[in-house]
Amino acid sequence: MSTLAVELHPQAYNIKCTDVSLIVELVDGRTISVPLVWFPRLAQATKKQLDNWELLGDGEGIHWPEVDEDLSINGLLVGVH
Repeated sequence: MSTLAVELHPQAYNIKCTDVSLIVELVDGRTISVPLVWFPRLAQATKKQLDNWELLGDGEGIHWPEVDEDLSINGLLVGVH
């Protein structure tokens, strides 16, 4: 019996923020939703600041330059906050 090793490399392509959630759409079709309160800088940010995000690398992370916050997609998937 053989085992297939799958290397996970989750990548984001779109980010949305509501009043209470950070929603990350991944290139593989999954969507991650986490509470903004997990990230105090984001929770205190304005809508304009939240909408000003950049993808890091090939979508492996997210950066909000106006609030100096960086999150990794892997971290979001495992629930790091």
